[in-house]
Amino acid sequence: MIEQTATEVKTWNYLPPSRPIKEDETMPNFVSLELQPKRKDGKKGFISRFNCRFVLENNTLLEYIAEDSYVIDETDFIDKQELLRMIRNSYTKFNAIFELRRLNTVLRNRSMIPLNESAINLDAILPLLN
Repeated sequence: MIEQTATEVKTWNYLPPSRPIKEDETMPNFVSLELQPKRKDGKKGFISRFNCRFVLENNTLLEYIAEDSYVIDETDFIDKQELLRMIRNSYTKFNAIFELRRLNTVLRNRSMIPLNESAINLDAILPLLN
């Protein structure tokens, strides 16, 4: 059996810009993912921690970190597709929280970059879960 925990916001540091932002102004954002395997009492799983930063003129406007985890029975086998599905689900929850909270910021018309699945080394992660 596979269970996903609720997403927990660890950091939401929003620093309003010192000047108005133009609608077409470039505001890069960066998203990273950290996975930490866990094992305990006949269970295995991982914690996924996403970190997003929005930057304007070398100043961070927003640093947002949230995490959730998957708890998996020790006997369950996880393949690449299942692992990728779990990571996608975690990112979807991470993004949904951002979509709600951004409305109270100058980022209300901005979106996070999509998850770059090609940058995730599933082959390195799978042995930690099986």
